[in-house]
Amino acid sequence: MIRLRSSVLHNLTAAPLDILVVGGGIVGAGVARDAALRGLRTGLVEQHDFAEGTSSRSTRLLHGGLRYLAQGHIGLVREASIEKKTIHRIAPHLAQPLGFIFPAFAGQGNPLWQLRIGVKLYDLLCGGGNFEPSRGLSLVETRELLPSLRPEGLRGAVRYFDALTNDARLVIDTLRSASRAGGAVLNYARFEAARRDGSEWRTTVRDVLTGATHDVRARAIVNATGPWSDGLPHSAVKLRLTKGIHLVVDHARLPVPDAVVVTEGKRILFAIPWAGRVVLGTTDTDYRGRPEDVAVEPADAAYVLRTVNTWFPGAALQESDVISSWAGLRPLVAKPDGTPSDISRAHEIRRPEAGWWDITGGKLTTYRLMAQQAVDQVASELGAAVPPSRTAQEPLLPAAEVTPYSGVAPAPFTREAVRHYVENEWAVRPDDVLVRRSGWTYHDGPDLARREQVTRWMTEAGSKRTGDN
Repeated sequence: MIRLRSSVLHNLTAAPLDILVVGGGIVGAGVARDAALRGLRTGLVEQHDFAEGTSSRSTRLLHGGLRYLAQGHIGLVREASIEKKTIHRIAPHLAQPLGFIFPAFAGQGNPLWQLRIGVKLYDLLCGGGNFEPSRGLSLVETRELLPSLRPEGLRGAVRYFDALTNDARLVIDTLRSASRAGGAVLNYARFEAARRDGSEWRTTVRDVLTGATHDVRARAIVNATGPWSDGLPHSAVKLRLTKGIHLVVDHARLPVPDAVVVTEGKRILFAIPWAGRVVLGTTDTDYRGRPEDVAVEPADAAYVLRTVNTWFPGAALQESDVISSWAGLRPLVAKPDGTPSDISRAHEIRRPEAGWWDITGGKLTTYRLMAQQAVDQVASELGAAVPPSRTAQEPLLPAAEVTPYSGVAPAPFTREAVRHYVENEWAVRPDDVLVRRSGWTYHDGPDLARREQVTRWMTEAGSKRTGDN
């Protein structure tokens, strides 16, 4: 069971921390876990719920990025390909190997021979082999697997492997691991100010649930706030935000046996089977609004549906087929020119002043490596004899703590599931349960009656607006 909120606040404020992580998305969670496992006195604060921003709004893939090979980013592909297998090793319940079918058409995109070479290289870059070997598919095999695929110009396909994950669940279980190792992690706690005082930072953290402010001291601060990272005091981050949207439809409307790669110009979209549904996405367009205001616009949804219908004309998907949708932001390292799809997904870790680190860019798949590199730098400056990272070897959770409520597919809608999320996973508000812990809203769509039931069950489980869960 997680510690009471009051106990976590005490641990954050009682004595100086070695490292204070700001941001409770996947990168911040990874940093907190890595630091806590090394024995550093670690705290993490998140102004909203854990994973509420980018880290619950991704394409839910652990992948090297096949398209980055064509852009020449071989090092990035290798790095991410190795990391996807590392996550599968330490958290198999959140890394489900998934086949991807990439069709080839005459006069459009990469020819079939290039795709065949590309997926074999992709296998090699996994550092010992992919989940399963890739292979070419003949025209006949492709039509058998995808009978509703547009036949005009079809030449065949390739099939390669990546993994399906549950992005928000990966954050929660990473934080459970950090907490188990002694880290003090707190959602609904906003980092408001910081000033350097000798060899440590003195910061102000506001409890969003009560309005109370708390003084937190730390020898080092890691800014891992994603799309919000350029707005923190002392941050030296410059971002280029791009928006990606996803739509969920019933699998019966698009019965694909594997994930399918759909191309439109330079863009790649996916049709990904997920628990009786298919996730369609993503877009990649510049975004200049406030991160908290990002939303699926009608034009975004129309583009995705139009592209998928071009490839699967028999599906004839319409807006009324969309069960749910989400929009998220990619906090890419700033680059003023080029199209969003051409911007590298490489990450950067910078130290603009003593004791302060900004970590930006990257992707979901490489979060563990990003965290390891960041803590390596912090440990070096702290000057203590800090042991090396254990996160590539240590299971995310002991087998006994991997519950039926923590997987790629949504858990059954039960009172017991809600109680678990409240008592063991820091759920405070209904959306914490409905969207990020369970995925029920994404799988089944918004449902007022279900929301009211969840609210009642949360009250029964002792969840109060004070957050003493």
